[in-house]
Amino acid sequence: MLLDVATEYPSVRELFVRASDAIGVDLWRVSAEGPVESLNRTETTQPALLAASVAVWEILATRGVSALAMAGHSLGEYSALVASGAIEFEDAVRVVRRRGELMQRAVHAGEGAMAAVLGLNEAEVNAACSAVDGVVSAANFNTVGQIVIAGAAAAVAAAVEACKAMGAKRVVMLDVSVPSHCPLMQPVESGLAEVLAGVSIRLPQCPVIHNVDAAVSSSTAELTQKLLKQLVSPVRWMDCVQALAAHGVTRVFECGPGNVLSGLIKRIDRNLECTATGNLAGIQSALAVC
Repeated sequence: MLLDVATEYPSVRELFVRASDAIGVDLWRVSAEGPVESLNRTETTQPALLAASVAVWEILATRGVSALAMAGHSLGEYSALVASGAIEFEDAVRVVRRRGELMQRAVHAGEGAMAAVLGLNEAEVNAACSAVDGVVSAANFNTVGQIVIAGAAAAVAAAVEACKAMGAKRVVMLDVSVPSHCPLMQPVESGLAEVLAGVSIRLPQCPVIHNVDAAVSSSTAELTQKLLKQLVSPVRWMDCVQALAAHGVTRVFECGPGNVLSGLIKRIDRNLECTATGNLAGIQSALAVC
C-alpha cells in the first residue's frame, strides 16, 4: 500500500509515523509486511486506510490541488473530515482505532457477514432482507444495481438466497471482519460518542457530504450525530456522488489505495472525470491536470 508513492514522497512515511505514534502500532510495517490477518482486523485497517488517504491528499494539496467539496465512503468520511480541516489527524487516527475496536467487539468473528448484490434495485433488496428471519439490511447503496447487505451471518445467507430467487445477477460474499452499517453496530454508538466527545471538531473548510443523507452539516453537533448514525445506517454513495456534482465538482480524485470508488463514480455520473491516486502514476496524472 503506497510503497511506490512513499519512495518518491517521504511525507507518506512521516504521516504513518505520526499515526503509529498516536495509537502505539507500527501501521507502516503492518501495511507493508503484514501479516494479512493483522491488517484485516478492522481496528488496524481503519487507521491504516485513514493514514493512506490523508497522505495522498496532502501530496496533492501541497502542490496546489483544492477541493470544492469532499466525500468519503464509510471510513473515508473520516479521511474527508481530516482533509477538510474538521478533525486533527492524530485525533482522527485515535477515533477510528477505537471505532474499529468497538466494532470488532460488537460482533465476534464469524457471527456477522456482508454480501454484494448485483442486479437488484433498492426496493427488491429491502424486500429480500425483510423476508428472512434475523438481522440483515442494506448497508451500502454503491451504484445502480450494486447494493451491499450486512447483518448476522445466518440472516445474510438467507437474504442472499432470497436475492437470487428474485433474479439477482450475482451475489458476492465480502471478506470483512465485521458487518458494518447495520443494526448490529448499535452497541458501538455510546462508546464512539464518548471518544468523539473528547475530540475537538470544527466545521470543515469545504463542504463534506455525509454518508447517511448525502447532505452537509450546519453545526459540529450535527456532524457528530451523523458520524454516530453512520454506524447503523447505509452508506448512500450514489446520493453522495450526485451531491458532489451538485456542488460543482467535475473532476474527482480518489485518495487512498485502489480504484474501486472511481469505478463506481463513473457508473453513477459519466460526466465526472475520475483519477485514482493510490499509486505514483495516479498522483502524477492528477497533478498533470491541475
